[in-house]
Amino acid sequence: MRRTIALAVAAASSVALAGCGMLPGQQGGGGEERQSHAVSDEKVTPTQTRQPRSAPAQQGQVIASREAKVGAGDMFGKARVEITALKRQGRTVSLNWTVTATDGKVNVHNGLGTAALDFTVSGVSLIDPVNAKRYRVARNGTGEDAKCVCSGTQGQFLESGEASTLYAVFAAPPADVTKVNVEMPMIGVFTDVPIS
Repeated sequence: MRRTIALAVAAASSVALAGCGMLPGQQGGGGEERQSHAVSDEKVTPTQTRQPRSAPAQQGQVIASREAKVGAGDMFGKARVEITALKRQGRTVSLNWTVTATDGKVNVHNGLGTAALDFTVSGVSLIDPVNAKRYRVARNGTGEDAKCVCSGTQGQFLESGEASTLYAVFAAPPADVTKVNVEMPMIGVFTDVPIS
C-alpha cells in the first residue's frame, strides 16, 4: 500500500513538474513565454493580500531604478521604483523592489496585475534578450484559480514619501544568463538588471 502511494505521489510530481517546464531538458524555443508554477497548499481568497510564508530576503542595495508616473484612473503620482534584488535560488529567481511616492498620490492598487481586478504584481515579467524568452510570475498551480507567487497590492495608495516593498518569483533563466530586462506595467522596462 505504501509503495503504491509513493509511486502515485512520484507520478503526480513528475506530471506537475513537466507541465510547468521544470524538468531537465525542457528547454523552449526562441520567443517562448515561460510561466513557472510553484506547488503550494496555501489558500487565498480574492480579497486577501498574498503574503509569502517567508518573503525572499531583501538585499537593500539598489541595482536598478527609474522615476515613473504611476497610477490608474484619476489617481496618478510620481514614484521612484528601485529594484533591490534579483536573486537566483536553484530553479527560481526572486525579484524584490520598492515603489516610493515622490509627488502626489500613487495608486499601486490595481496597475501591476494582469487584469482589472488583479490586485497583485502578476503583470511583471523578466525578459531574457539573449534567448528571446519572457518569464511570467510563478503560480501555485495550473488551474484558473492558481494564485501568483508574488505580492498583493490590495489597498496600496501611497502618499508622498510612503513606500511599498514588493516581490515576485519566476522560473530561472539558463545559468549562463547573468542579466535580464524587467518589465513592469505602468512603470516601464529596466534593462540589463544583474542576476545574483
